[in-house]
Amino acid sequence: MLDNLTNRLAKVVKTLRGQARLTEENITEMMREVRMALLEADVALPVVKEFINSVKEKAVGQEVIGSLSPGQALVGVVHDELARIMGGTQAGLSFNTQPPAIILMAGLQGAGKTTTVGKLAKFLREKQKKKVLTVSCDVYRPAAITQLQTVTQQAGAEFFPSTTDQKPVDIANAAVDYAKRHYFDVLLVDTAGRLTIDEQMMDEIKRLHAALDPIETLFVVDAMLGQDAVNTARAFSEALPLTGVVLTKLDGDSRGGAALSVRHVTGKPIKFTGVGEKLTGLDEFHPDRMASRILGMGDIMGLVEDARLAVDEEKAREITQKLKTGKGFDLDDFKDQISQMRKMGGMSALMDKMPAQIAQAAAQMPAGMEDKSTRRIEGIINSMTPEERRKPELIKASRKRRIATGAGVSVQEVNRLLNQFEQMQKMMKQFSKGGLGKLMRGMKGMKGMLPGMR
Repeated sequence: MLDNLTNRLAKVVKTLRGQARLTEENITEMMREVRMALLEADVALPVVKEFINSVKEKAVGQEVIGSLSPGQALVGVVHDELARIMGGTQAGLSFNTQPPAIILMAGLQGAGKTTTVGKLAKFLREKQKKKVLTVSCDVYRPAAITQLQTVTQQAGAEFFPSTTDQKPVDIANAAVDYAKRHYFDVLLVDTAGRLTIDEQMMDEIKRLHAALDPIETLFVVDAMLGQDAVNTARAFSEALPLTGVVLTKLDGDSRGGAALSVRHVTGKPIKFTGVGEKLTGLDEFHPDRMASRILGMGDIMGLVEDARLAVDEEKAREITQKLKTGKGFDLDDFKDQISQMRKMGGMSALMDKMPAQIAQAAAQMPAGMEDKSTRRIEGIINSMTPEERRKPELIKASRKRRIATGAGVSVQEVNRLLNQFEQMQKMMKQFSKGGLGKLMRGMKGMKGMLPGMR
């Protein structure tokens, strides 16, 4: 949806150049394009109608201020309306209760509920410094309890054990008692799901809610369901006093459609979005940032926050100095950059938050600098001596064979890495001399430079 809507907007904005103000006539064409893009993204029809009417009402007759073109002015109105429909402002979790703050997770089977519990545990522990306990009340799905135990351990939180012969309410009460006695700040309760909504599941989760009286009841929904996501959210909202929504799999094909619909239809704020299976793939939901991404403006604030967590500041200063001089960028630096990029979710995650112009300039790049390819590069560099990393020009045929053997790869892989590094060096020098413009032009010639590129 993002690419589709962005491309449609860019096309129509061009037709508005040179006009002095926004009129009903020159807005109509753009709104037709936007309407089609929203419907193709499976946004709920009532949401589309309200959005289009609201944009028209606010845009018609609006004077074009300063250096803004009519197209830019209209994009500004569209941005504000997108943000408003998705909630307007960011809604965080509430901890205004006697510890432990109980967070009940609800949703259908397959929505990524258990993985989301692990992601949320990691988020709360690392970003909000909370002492977190998790518990599974899913006594039906095979290995559900074991799965939660595994992701909890990976998140660095504590897991409260349960068995399939226990009753969900008994498990929950025992976990609350344990959390109180051991001074936990937060208790995350995973619940059973079904492939579809049924009365038995709803009755059970109602009983759990009554027994726990949670401060937060979050509905976890697969964003790829589109219109079905909205219908499911509405059903859960009618059964439970939901406090928020977590949209998972936002990196799917229809991303954006559910984000635009769920908040409007249920009245409940989207609090988090999830991408991928990694426990780092959970972000607080900011309506204004999502609106910017939909309009191709990127999410620069999100990138800054990711970088602050992933990047070693000392090494970043060293690289910055090397960028300024255009000298001294060696294979150790190359490995560090790849490693830090992987911590930030890989190239695909970075490009997803970049403004559309930069992302399009890097369209030749791989779908993601993911673990397999980046670890291969790290393995090859680790097989080199410190001197070889500082002076790659020393690496001739015999050294290449030794490095390839040590890394368990072919000599061709070593040659490919050295070529990639040489191109990276050239790009760094371009950046040091000409800034972002030259960097973006250089990115167009990066085909074959990074893992997975052809």
